[in-house]
Amino acid sequence: MIFASFPLAEALGAVLAHSHRLPERMLKKGTVLDEAAIAALRAAGRTEVIAARLDEGDVAENEAADRMARAFDAPLLSRRRAVTGRVNLHADTAGLLRVDAAAIDAINGIDEAFTVATLPDYAPVAAGDMVATIKIIPFAVPGDALARIEQAARGSGAITLHKFARRTVGLVLSELAGLKDSVVEGTIAATEGRVAALGGRLLPARRCVHDAGAIAAELLALRAEGADILLVAGASATVDRRDVGPSAVVQAGGEIVHFGMPVDPGNLICIGRIGDIPALVLPGCARSPKPNGIDWVLQRIAAGLPLGRAEIMRMGVGGLLKDTDARPLPRARAVAREAPPPRPTAAAVILAAGKSTRMAPYNKLLVADRAGKPMIARVVDNVLSTSARPVIVVTGHLAPEIEAALKGRPVTFVHAADYADGLAASLKSGISAVPESAPAAIVCLGDMPLVTGRIIDQIIAAHDPDEGRAIVVPTHQGKIGNPILWNRRYFPDILALSGDAGARALLKRHMEQVAEIDVGDDAVLRDFDTVESLATLPARMRPELR
Repeated sequence: MIFASFPLAEALGAVLAHSHRLPERMLKKGTVLDEAAIAALRAAGRTEVIAARLDEGDVAENEAADRMARAFDAPLLSRRRAVTGRVNLHADTAGLLRVDAAAIDAINGIDEAFTVATLPDYAPVAAGDMVATIKIIPFAVPGDALARIEQAARGSGAITLHKFARRTVGLVLSELAGLKDSVVEGTIAATEGRVAALGGRLLPARRCVHDAGAIAAELLALRAEGADILLVAGASATVDRRDVGPSAVVQAGGEIVHFGMPVDPGNLICIGRIGDIPALVLPGCARSPKPNGIDWVLQRIAAGLPLGRAEIMRMGVGGLLKDTDARPLPRARAVAREAPPPRPTAAAVILAAGKSTRMAPYNKLLVADRAGKPMIARVVDNVLSTSARPVIVVTGHLAPEIEAALKGRPVTFVHAADYADGLAASLKSGISAVPESAPAAIVCLGDMPLVTGRIIDQIIAAHDPDEGRAIVVPTHQGKIGNPILWNRRYFPDILALSGDAGARALLKRHMEQVAEIDVGDDAVLRDFDTVESLATLPARMRPELR
């Protein structure tokens, strides 16, 4: 790749290295310069540009990122579309991520142009979570270097996801005189929370005296009820392999595999099995919902990963979970491998407040397809199939009818009392309702039922303010469409709008942060606000107007 300052006469086909704000348009870095772009630069008084020109055999950044990501293909992982030389890998389901650090280090060491970053090994993830990002550093890379990267990554198993299986868990609680009911109830609640977080279910807990024989009998009873993981929460801490809890596992026909672990809190866990069923004698800290070693153990069991002495004794690095004076963080925020809460991506604001005057006497949002589904319901269902949350529907004209059409759907309704003042009023009502936790909002129109969830997720995935993509605009064949995603830094600008103009007027003002992504579908250009336009809908969605 040649990187240099090119006279405009020699810049055709080069890749722009830096963004240029021109009077009528923004040329962003990464733009392949065509005749129109060069003419615009010349008209603005530019005589040369810093750019990159691909050599023979070079591969452009997006193609290179996509090929590299394909080399990491593994079950339960999905690739997103390449944008500015980046492809993100996401989890298809909840599970435990495995990362071969040596393999990733080796791949990152091949060539500085290729990078892959991942979550930590054994990180628990939810469906939709990003687990890795692949980034090509320059605008293009040599094809032979890319081939070496592909060869190293393909079949390496460097990044794999192990799905949490639905497990049935049995819990025995032994009791001594003086043990408070609140302690027992807290233990049950904490255990139920852990099991549910991994997609399992907890059988009704069994209580008995703190005696090996009594505990053994309850373990066998739970096994007969279908438990495929057995837990013992003893009335006192286990201090030896021959203590009451471990002895109960042995009396029930089992064995002790390992006692103790290099994780704190959680040192005094006892790992056993009865036949092929894991049987764990829990440490005292398991009575608390706060992160501790039992979380790591249960995650590995639920993911179907090996858990013997060797695996337990390799948990020491990162195993210090306890708060200390030197690190006085609340334990709930300690670096623990617990199931993380869903990470916000963007809120969705659906505009459904207008009078629909162009389709009079019909309301475009309420016209129903042959299956009786109103247009607004189809739009909302498309949005609900995406990662966008919350989904906010702005109502105005015929608000009760719009709400009735969406009955039962998990959406938040916001009424724009001044909707008749123009589009800006509805937009501002929706943006005002976006919670602080949402880093962005994607503004969807209620009369665009062909915009699928896939397209919306594609737009959301492209959002990255650090990469200069704070506003994401879908395009098709060079034309800008809808919906448009706005980072919350632009909410004040949106709230200052008035009249019948939408937020598109802000695009010119912030061109340097606008990312245009070609979604490969004209759905982003097609709204349906006249009776004539309804005839162009697919047959299954076409209403029969009377």
